[in-house]
Amino acid sequence: MTNENSESQSPPGFIGHLVELRNRLVHAILSILIIFIALVYFANDIYGFVAAPLISSLPEGTSMIATDVTSPFFAPFKLTLFVSLFLAFPFILHQIWGFIAPGLYKNEKRMLIPVLISSILLFYSGIAFCYFIVLPIILGFFTGVGPDMMTLSPDISSYLGFVLKLFFAFGITFEIPVAIMLLCWSGATDTQSLKEKRPYIVVGAFVVAMFLTPPDILSQTLLAIPMLALFELGLILASFSNKKQEPTEQEN
Repeated sequence: MTNENSESQSPPGFIGHLVELRNRLVHAILSILIIFIALVYFANDIYGFVAAPLISSLPEGTSMIATDVTSPFFAPFKLTLFVSLFLAFPFILHQIWGFIAPGLYKNEKRMLIPVLISSILLFYSGIAFCYFIVLPIILGFFTGVGPDMMTLSPDISSYLGFVLKLFFAFGITFEIPVAIMLLCWSGATDTQSLKEKRPYIVVGAFVVAMFLTPPDILSQTLLAIPMLALFELGLILASFSNKKQEPTEQEN
């Protein structure tokens, strides 16, 4: 009788988790949609802001072009959708947290809340670093190395794909300190082991940068160097956190 009751009660619990997951996914999608509706009127202005580093690097008398009839409409539209996704990132993480938090212990919740906040700030910092520092360097270099007889007129769609790829790459890359801290806290590795593997990580950083950035050595280097710096920062934070937790564990 007891086994039958427990078996009959398990499906509703499982279904309840699925329903909650569905509701949180719907809320996350709605947040993106609401932000998109609020921003779509300013789609052209948003694209102008993102294209500003390229426009300032172009020679006088040149401008961007659209090689497809639909590009002047769909390029700003697509960019606005991605901007809505980036802006909704904190609310999406909040929905993820709301789904997993009931299954965590109190000490795990105290540990993960700063991690979530840090991941949001680091993600936006990566995009800001890419826009204000990396893009002017890359675009200034590539627009200045061509032959004089060439007229540079970048396509708005190809530039959008180039920029979004870089934004995504730098946003994810800036999460490295959080990833290292989580790996060390979970026991999957430790700071000493990561320090011993530093030469392999240096090579791996350039390999990852090769896949995440456009096929040029400048973009790869500008991504690999921050990756290595963030790796070192993650080691420092993980070491500091472990030293801080050791006295607490001894007291317990």
